[in-house]
Amino acid sequence: MKLLIIGGGAREHAVAWKLKQSPHVENLWCLPGNAGIAQLAQCIDGDVSDVPAIADLAARLEPDLTIVGPEQPLVLGIADEFAGRGLRILGPRRAAAQLEGSKVFAKQFMSRHGIPTAREYGIFDSAADVYTSLCEVDWPVVIKADGLCGGKGVLVTSSPDEATAFIERLMEKMEFGDAGRRVIVEEGLAGKEISYIVLADGEHFLPLAPVRDYKRAFDGDLGPNTGGMGAISSSDLIPNGIENEIQEKVVRPTLAGIAQDVGNYSGFLYFGLMLTTEGPRVLEFNCRLGDPETEALVMRMNFDLADAVEAATSGQLAGFKTHWSPAASACVVLASRGYPGKSEIGKQITGIYDTKDPNRTAVFHGGTKMECGNYYTISGRVLTVSAGADTLWEARERVYRAVEEISFDGMHYRKDIGGKAGTAGAG
Repeated sequence: MKLLIIGGGAREHAVAWKLKQSPHVENLWCLPGNAGIAQLAQCIDGDVSDVPAIADLAARLEPDLTIVGPEQPLVLGIADEFAGRGLRILGPRRAAAQLEGSKVFAKQFMSRHGIPTAREYGIFDSAADVYTSLCEVDWPVVIKADGLCGGKGVLVTSSPDEATAFIERLMEKMEFGDAGRRVIVEEGLAGKEISYIVLADGEHFLPLAPVRDYKRAFDGDLGPNTGGMGAISSSDLIPNGIENEIQEKVVRPTLAGIAQDVGNYSGFLYFGLMLTTEGPRVLEFNCRLGDPETEALVMRMNFDLADAVEAATSGQLAGFKTHWSPAASACVVLASRGYPGKSEIGKQITGIYDTKDPNRTAVFHGGTKMECGNYYTISGRVLTVSAGADTLWEARERVYRAVEEISFDGMHYRKDIGGKAGTAGAG
């Protein structure tokens, strides 16, 4: 197979790393890629939001399949563009990608199709109306920007002052542009969060191993939301009997609803869930693999990912078997000083390949460049260090041993990924 990957973060590096292990993959390209991906694939400069240019590139390269990492090109309709040109791509059409592109669309979809979710206080396009609504809610609440904000457009809070400040940033200062013109206010849910991702071929779906990501910037689930500071995966993240409930009450009705509204769904579909005492509740949809969830998942994949994505694109997932080994994995994001706000960049990185467990850990590049043989930081989330093991405790030990070998000025990371802290949430 000849494969083209769209994206340039740690998620795409992890995907490339796993695909490269397949005996069926002959050529691998990535647009735009990064300094780590360049060790595995030919990186091609480009803008992931320039859908026609990406389709032109695919027409020239003639890959057997294009795999989309980030959400932006999906929301912009890259799957529609490819389909119109007869090019094969793994990812949903634009109409279905609105499940991620618009929180309002997703909320209305769930209401229409009976998907269990949090109680809604209202959808607002006026800051004044939101401020008024906060006088009548039960705290904690969840406030969500309608559009794409890179994982930073959600606030879970019990503080009216914090809620007011967040609304001001979204709707008055317009820090996220048009993405913050509308907001949803909904109840905060108590329970444990889980990321449940499936690969769908339009008729059948293949569940991936359960994952939990850590969204807050600081230990103990404190600080602002980020794109993700780490993740864990293990077989015991979902209590016995709950996975069947997730599939029957959430996954199947969602796929059936999409098929009814806009047509069959093909690609990865991510369910952000809260496991409450009353059952699973959907917090959000993502129409692609998660980041950093992917960096944890690939460490446990004991099957050919290239075969899986080919089967999904060909409508042949029925009967495809996945094997997950070892029993657990963990990953930790190394971020720049200032993240998730304005991040310091241009810092030299040392020790990336000095890990003492080179066969059991991996370092995935998220925001790096290479100059004169040295790596430098270029964004907020710089690297993701991942490891797999027979127990979660051992996976954590391996990850943090590897983290200790890496250094750059201002490097920040959470020290409690996979620990007791950070396993419960409110939204």
